[in-house]
Amino acid sequence: MFSQFSQLPQFSPSAQLSQVSEFSQLSQPVRHLAAGASEEGPPHTGGLLALIPGTGGLLTVAALGIVLLLFLIIKVRLQPFVALLAVSIAVGLSAGLSVTELFGTVQNSDAVSMIESGMGGILGHVAVIIGLGTMLGAILEVSGGAEALSARLLGLFGERRAPLAMGLTGLLFGIPVFFDVGIFVLAPIVYAAAKRSGKSVLLYCMPMLAGLSMTHAFLPPHPGPVAAAGLLKVDLGWIILMGIVCGIPAVLAGWAYAAWIGKRVFVEVPQEMLEAAEEAKKAVVAEQRAAGREGDELPVGVGTVLTIIGTPLVLILAATFSSIALDPSTGRSVIEFIGHPFVALTVALLLAYWLLGLRRGWSRKALETVSTSSLKPVGNILLVVGAGGIFGAVLQGSGVAQALADVFGDAGLPVILLAYLISVVLRVAQGSATVAIVTTAGIVAPLLAQSDPSQAHVALVIMAISAGSIFASHVNDGGFWMVAKYFGISERDTLKSWTVLESVLSVAGFVVAALVSLVV
Repeated sequence: MFSQFSQLPQFSPSAQLSQVSEFSQLSQPVRHLAAGASEEGPPHTGGLLALIPGTGGLLTVAALGIVLLLFLIIKVRLQPFVALLAVSIAVGLSAGLSVTELFGTVQNSDAVSMIESGMGGILGHVAVIIGLGTMLGAILEVSGGAEALSARLLGLFGERRAPLAMGLTGLLFGIPVFFDVGIFVLAPIVYAAAKRSGKSVLLYCMPMLAGLSMTHAFLPPHPGPVAAAGLLKVDLGWIILMGIVCGIPAVLAGWAYAAWIGKRVFVEVPQEMLEAAEEAKKAVVAEQRAAGREGDELPVGVGTVLTIIGTPLVLILAATFSSIALDPSTGRSVIEFIGHPFVALTVALLLAYWLLGLRRGWSRKALETVSTSSLKPVGNILLVVGAGGIFGAVLQGSGVAQALADVFGDAGLPVILLAYLISVVLRVAQGSATVAIVTTAGIVAPLLAQSDPSQAHVALVIMAISAGSIFASHVNDGGFWMVAKYFGISERDTLKSWTVLESVLSVAGFVVAALVSLVV
């Protein structure tokens, strides 16, 4: 998700509202600058900043770093993990970061390594979800559950409208769960639909991703809109209402682009995922043949598959509403615990083990084989996503956000347009959607306070900020690499499909927010 993926820690639904005060503290320096009370220079002066000092130097370093990264990956064909790590180090040194800031030091245990914190910050959340989601997806795939659900969706909507079915699935599933959870749980259905039709994976994964991305950016309980609502003192009810008003047209525009690009760029189902699934299937068949149980498996019911997929959705949604509607109590704590994404996915995985495995005659050894085989392609995904976190952390730590605040703080534009532009530039520069949302909210807060707008209007400004925070997901965003690697899309085609899809969602959402703001 989200980023869809933040360099800040991702939040469980139960913690989102309690984290608003931390976000407020994070935004104070930026807000102070926006009010014109601070004229401090950039925090670093070495590297390229010695030649081009101040804001211009920081923006130049960021731009050159992104261009170099694209060149190394697309033209030189350097392995993305290596390219991200090398460019992160080069950008950090060019921006004047010290070796201690980048790597830490053995002598000073208090020194925080930006590379370690950047990788650990994103993988601390994502790695667990990738592991659990991949194993859950493997059980769905090997058991035939994904194929059964795909066949039912195609039967209900027809072959021509199958991408719409995937889009609606992503839209509904994305409301209570994080972007990354949605990818890993729903990806096997995409694989099954693409294999069944023989068409491009893009035709099925892009509509699903559009639904997941829109809900992650515009609707509670996701961290960005919840944090912005707390910073700007807006009721969540207004955020939900305006999120629907702006998000639905945005996702419709995204689906239209997904249909267009899916017919023009062919991407096969990723072979690593297919090979892992086939290896697991062969192991299960061999084990059943040795036990004399071959062909005894019961068919997989669509209701069973929906129960397994819906379990984390219901648990996470229950935790979200309990944190808002219930007073602190033991019962609320239990609901919040079970509804944490880690726990909810674990429950769903154990449920899949029973309903799709043990109850249908699988042995515990077969379940272990399927789970272990599914994790083989995950190593490269984790390394690339973690390296994307490093790159984003270096860009953020170099002072790019402060430089952008200098540029836009006194622009004199309408607040809703200013909010969108700041969010867009922050997003493109450092990759984190949540950082872009929180920082932008801190910048525009004093500007909104001067005009005393209505709750509805402030909610629309938050929608503009959220729209800007998903613009042009590219190489410094962990979500970019997750989409590319999990669906087997080349970097060039990911830029053509996913990056443009995110931009379409962003622009469409902002246009609706701006138009509605004229009458609200």
